[in-house]
Amino acid sequence: MTRQERTAWLFTAPVLAIIAAMLVLPVTLALALSLTDYSIYALADWNNVRFVGVGNFVQLLRTALFWRALANTALFAALGVPMAIGASLGAALLLHDTTVRWQPLWRVALFAPYVTSVVATAVVWRFLLNTRFGLINYALVWLSLPPVDWLGNPHASIPAILLFVTWKIFGYNMIVFTAALSAVPQDLMEAARLDGASRWGRFRHVTLPAIGPTLLLASVMSVAGFLQIFAEPYVMTLGGPAQSTVTVLYFMFDEGFKWWNLGQASAVALILFILILAITFVETRIGKRNQWL
Repeated sequence: MTRQERTAWLFTAPVLAIIAAMLVLPVTLALALSLTDYSIYALADWNNVRFVGVGNFVQLLRTALFWRALANTALFAALGVPMAIGASLGAALLLHDTTVRWQPLWRVALFAPYVTSVVATAVVWRFLLNTRFGLINYALVWLSLPPVDWLGNPHASIPAILLFVTWKIFGYNMIVFTAALSAVPQDLMEAARLDGASRWGRFRHVTLPAIGPTLLLASVMSVAGFLQIFAEPYVMTLGGPAQSTVTVLYFMFDEGFKWWNLGQASAVALILFILILAITFVETRIGKRNQWL
């Protein structure tokens, strides 16, 4: 090993140590715990821990609530990712237009929800969605429409939470898309305009390929975020009504910190980790196929 290589390892060692402590070690411990029946009794005496192998995973496959949580999480991701990315990209395109005045002010206003407390804003949205005195139902009644039990109806609870989550997080991707749009080659846009391309044609054939890597990044981060959704349904519905908003992370929280079944909770965490890793792998393959990586 040369002196230059030793110096490089010396400078990267602190970062590698932090990554090992914050990522590799917890994942390894979670994998180990998922193969045991580690519970609250093991906190008092480690002799109570038994190796159960894949027993936790078999038990999960037999648990109806786990499959319900998995289906709810998939629905959150399938509906939420297009909503969040679409809202972010639409807002970025609007603010990128040179005819829009006070662009910095609008960007700050739209980005502000992202940096606010999830719990505080979720409580506010619970009042907005209240059946009796919520402002959203008040607007529906003003439009001669019947009020909706947003958080008490199993068919309306997920759309209501998705509406809140999209409002909460789209500002981050909006800023990222705004930066990507500023890097789109203007000579290509001008050439397309001179060739008679419509606004949609310029977006599809010029803008979209140029921001492809950013779009891929936003989709990867959004999918991972929606698959790990927890705080919003926990604060707004407590997993109800009729378990319609129980997610995988919510199920894992209950198993680990309500029932103290930490071995099975670790198994849930490992399954979620593998699921996110697999979807990210598929997204990166799609990105490579479109030459975005």
